[in-house]
Amino acid sequence: MKRKIFTLLLLIGFATASQAQEVQRPQPKFWFGVSAAANLNFYSGTTQTLNSMLKAPGAFHDGFGVGPYGSVLMEYRPNQVFGLMLNLAYDGRGAKFDGVDAPCNCPETLNTKLAYLTVEPSIRIAPFKSGLYLFLGGVLSHNINKSFSYTQLLKPDATGDFSEVRTNKLSAQVGAGYDIPLSPKSDPFQVSLSPFVSYHPYFGQEPRSVESWSLQTVRVGVALKFGKGHVAEVVVEPVAAVVVPEPEVDFTIEAPAKMPAKRKVKETFPIRNYVFFDGESQEIPGRYVRLEKDKANIFVEAQIEVTATGNNDGRSHRQLNVYYNVLNVLGARMRENPTINVTLIGSSAGKGAKLGKKYAESIKVYLVDEFGIDQARIKTEGRNQPIWASERPGGNKELVLLREDDLRVDIVSSSPIALAPLQIVEIQEDKSDNPIIFRTGKDGKKSLESWSLELKDEKGAVQNFGPYTNEEESISGNVLLGDKDVANYTVVLIGKTKNDVAVRKASSLHLVRNEEPTQEGLRFSVLFDFNKPKTVDAYEKFLIEDVVPLVPDNATVIVHGHTDAIGSDDYNMKLSKERANDIRNILESSLNKAGKKGIKFEENGYGEDANSAPFGNKYPEERFYNRTVIIDIIPNK
Repeated sequence: MKRKIFTLLLLIGFATASQAQEVQRPQPKFWFGVSAAANLNFYSGTTQTLNSMLKAPGAFHDGFGVGPYGSVLMEYRPNQVFGLMLNLAYDGRGAKFDGVDAPCNCPETLNTKLAYLTVEPSIRIAPFKSGLYLFLGGVLSHNINKSFSYTQLLKPDATGDFSEVRTNKLSAQVGAGYDIPLSPKSDPFQVSLSPFVSYHPYFGQEPRSVESWSLQTVRVGVALKFGKGHVAEVVVEPVAAVVVPEPEVDFTIEAPAKMPAKRKVKETFPIRNYVFFDGESQEIPGRYVRLEKDKANIFVEAQIEVTATGNNDGRSHRQLNVYYNVLNVLGARMRENPTINVTLIGSSAGKGAKLGKKYAESIKVYLVDEFGIDQARIKTEGRNQPIWASERPGGNKELVLLREDDLRVDIVSSSPIALAPLQIVEIQEDKSDNPIIFRTGKDGKKSLESWSLELKDEKGAVQNFGPYTNEEESISGNVLLGDKDVANYTVVLIGKTKNDVAVRKASSLHLVRNEEPTQEGLRFSVLFDFNKPKTVDAYEKFLIEDVVPLVPDNATVIVHGHTDAIGSDDYNMKLSKERANDIRNILESSLNKAGKKGIKFEENGYGEDANSAPFGNKYPEERFYNRTVIIDIIPNK
């Protein structure tokens, strides 16, 4: 009771202490200095003809050496994030080639003292609060040493210069460094010690215009930098100390007793019947996979699976790989099924039916020329707008993106197998789900206008999430645990009420990963038209006839709704939840009719959240595939 009475009091006091001054470290705009480093030079390719006077009996291939590097440098930093760097340097690229045996079984060796004077302009980016910075730039090199030494067991040692050495060459580098201040904050003259590392790839690194000698270099070094700036004093004015009543906020955390083990998933991918074009260009965009005739003749859908395994970054890469093969999938299916006929309807987003038909003709030419499809099986039409256009009459928001959606060719066919879903039989780890639910409201009522979460583990590592505006949000338990099996967290909610009153509440969270064997599940995707909360009829039939029979008794069905980035955050969050609820209702009703027992549902909507969206939103096809609900079917252990 005393605490409640105390929190209802409004106390106003004023500090009587004198003004405080805090000294900030100067930030010079111009820095000058020197650097020294070791070049780790890795040689590859073939070297045999050393010059017009000497050709080694046995060819040299790989080699390695450490060369010196030194530079004078200048940096321009107009602000704390972006800047420019310039190094004028001596660049030693010397190395020793791996020894080989001549045909006479005589060992032979080759060393080079290759060296350059270089000019290295770079862009400097320091997006972090620490001293870490990244740089990327070009390297213009002028050769000053091309000498070599060569030995063979039965011949005198030989020295000389390589022939056909490029006098000048242009290459690139990328690297990172860390500025360590050595001067006091109060000193206008600042000194910084900066360890750095950079990588110089193969591009432009062929020293000679003959043979195939190439090299790449890893540079490790340190720079000493000097700059002069202003010592700024920040005056901290005394402020009124206000104590306000702490608002009543319900903050609860819901987590499973044990996090399920990482799951493996067999995924079925839907294929949209659209191919998008760029502006008035009639060429099929380069992001679509196009095959020459010899490759098209042997193309089968299983090849897409092989390509998909080359990158395990996640579902986005794999499904877009499927989508960018849409013309090859269509061509292969038409070749194997002579009964499939298609109509290609090109639309130009208001630029005339003539341009739309040219889009369609480009696809027809590809299918006829590369896959050998009979022209009579492919009809083409042109339209000003698609039958189902994204840009609607009277609309005035985000028209650029909507018009990009309408620059496309619709593939229409009466055959159900023309663009049927494609199953990737490869089993991949599923890193989603296992949600931890955080609630800041009660009975559907919001306590806070906005809020964020700060989670700190036993070692002090902090993860931040938010800001959020809904009363309930979820975070993947696997994301929180990372590679740990057990973790304890201090959870701090930081928010504000509608009256702009700050709120801070603390709680705790204990997570344990289940060590039982990995489960295997199925994943399906259902697509939605633009701004629609109900799925198309074809997908409702797919859910009832194809998905429901695969759900075993006592399984868990996880339903996640998503949207593209067109529209407001709040609207898209609501739309994604409506989509997830629509799919859940279809599945729940059909499972009950099928007599399935013990089915548990987990349902959530993520709106356009970039961290949870299957794809980016740069291209129309990414936005179309973000209009989705993802369904995971997890059998009971």
